[in-house]
Amino acid sequence: MSLGSDQLADIFTAAGATGFVHAREIGVPDGPTVSLNPDEPVVLASVFKVPFAVAYSREVSAGRLEQTGRTTVTPRYRVGGLGTAGCDDDVEMSWRDLAKFMMTMSDNAATDVVFHRIGQAAVDAVLDDLKLKHTTIIGCGEDMDIQMMADLGLDQGAATPDIEALLGAATPEQIWSLGILDPARTPSSTPRDIVTLLDAIWTNAAGSVETCERVRSMMAQQIWRHRMATGFDGNVLVAGKTGTLPAIRNEVGVVTYPDGRHYAVAVFTKAATLADPQPAIDASIGKAARLAVDLLRGD
Repeated sequence: MSLGSDQLADIFTAAGATGFVHAREIGVPDGPTVSLNPDEPVVLASVFKVPFAVAYSREVSAGRLEQTGRTTVTPRYRVGGLGTAGCDDDVEMSWRDLAKFMMTMSDNAATDVVFHRIGQAAVDAVLDDLKLKHTTIIGCGEDMDIQMMADLGLDQGAATPDIEALLGAATPEQIWSLGILDPARTPSSTPRDIVTLLDAIWTNAAGSVETCERVRSMMAQQIWRHRMATGFDGNVLVAGKTGTLPAIRNEVGVVTYPDGRHYAVAVFTKAATLADPQPAIDASIGKAARLAVDLLRGD
């Protein structure tokens, strides 16, 4: 059993979920870790946007993408939700702002537009270069929507789907059987791989200093503060990325203390029910992250 595993398990059990955690201090690869199921495959959900952000930032730094160039988010990407995904009309934005929307508010339309610009090969290069051997990402959110429609037996040639309406009309049995909830059939990783990715971003091993700083800045501006950030005082900085699907609530991030020490923390959960919202599980992510960092700091 890893340091803190029993205490972590108790946190998630009390919240009605199964948890998967890995945490260690940034820049200390051989230092102590705190873990619970760190090598189990987990559904990434929108956490897959972190390697997307690295791939995007590499393209900008290499001069292959002008971040102030502009593009249009068309009805193809209008799937509902926040940001450009929920707009009623076409939106023209810079690539830089689309990437920011992708990371700060988890705008799904912005994510897919960015992915279709940089391409699968750029994302694969991030995973290969950082030796994230247990991480699989094929396609983007649009591909997940197509897969979901197929799983529900719906016409994939229909107009842009209203995802929330589709899930609202599905039976619990249909939802539990969706491929997007199965690590073997959707973008997936392990908590340990994601901590390796975070460490690489914070130590400038994922690209140039400029490349990594661009990703760090976007993660520091994330607007969602109801999960990992709830575990820490206001003088502790949390730069993170959430991920949410039916029964799936995740957050990964880097926690920075006033003394300058940084801690990479990856927390993934799977709820026992499809109830929504589940504030106890959201809060458990903050509690688990705080416990992990306290143990690493010897507090």
